[in-house]
Amino acid sequence: MTDWWPVFLKEMLHFKRKLLRLGYIFSAMMAPIIYLVTFGLGLGKTVTLTEGTDYLTFLLPGLVAMSSMNNSYTWVASALNLSRIYFKTFQILIQSPIKPFSIMIGEVLAGMVKGIFASLLIILVGIFVPSDFSINLIFLLTLILNCFMFASLGLITGMITKSHEDTATYSNFFIMPMAFFSGTFFSIERIPYIFKPIIYIMPLTHTNILIRKSTLDLDGTISLLVIIFYCAIFFCLGARLIANYRE
Repeated sequence: MTDWWPVFLKEMLHFKRKLLRLGYIFSAMMAPIIYLVTFGLGLGKTVTLTEGTDYLTFLLPGLVAMSSMNNSYTWVASALNLSRIYFKTFQILIQSPIKPFSIMIGEVLAGMVKGIFASLLIILVGIFVPSDFSINLIFLLTLILNCFMFASLGLITGMITKSHEDTATYSNFFIMPMAFFSGTFFSIERIPYIFKPIIYIMPLTHTNILIRKSTLDLDGTISLLVIIFYCAIFFCLGARLIANYRE
């Protein structure tokens, strides 16, 4: 039951090295802060929301969701792709007496740590800007599930890509559209009705719905169930890919 620990520890040692570089911390914060300044502080006063909240309060949870998605997904997808194709260290891991399910757990948990760390940086910034931004249990639960979901998706991408360039391609087709069209910067209620079925298929849409809830109402419960469904599908598919790996 502890086979996952060496996999997790290996990734955390790599992460520790990055934390010693100020450039990594600034790079993790740069994009969300640019969005915060541009949209929140720059355009926030000119934006009116039907939800009755100011725009900066609306934007901050979305930035947390987006940052946790980007960092959880990108770290696992890129690291696994490089270790599998270029460094060949993943093959050594497969040949070791560690079960595929344990490899999946270790990699996903490591991705979650990095996603949560990046999110904490945004939360710290959000505490010091003038807004009604607050954190509750639903917020924390959603953040953890979102990191789990996209770390699992990142592992799938890392397992199926044939080159490092393919990782960027998948990100451009799936991650980037979700960042902008899943309710991060504007309410999905303003999206034309014809596009809403596509928007509601995107996992980040339900993260953005749930992370802004103060109580678990019907919409929040549906989004929670959808997120759990995606978590289960992505995790099981990733574990299957590792179990059937034959390169």
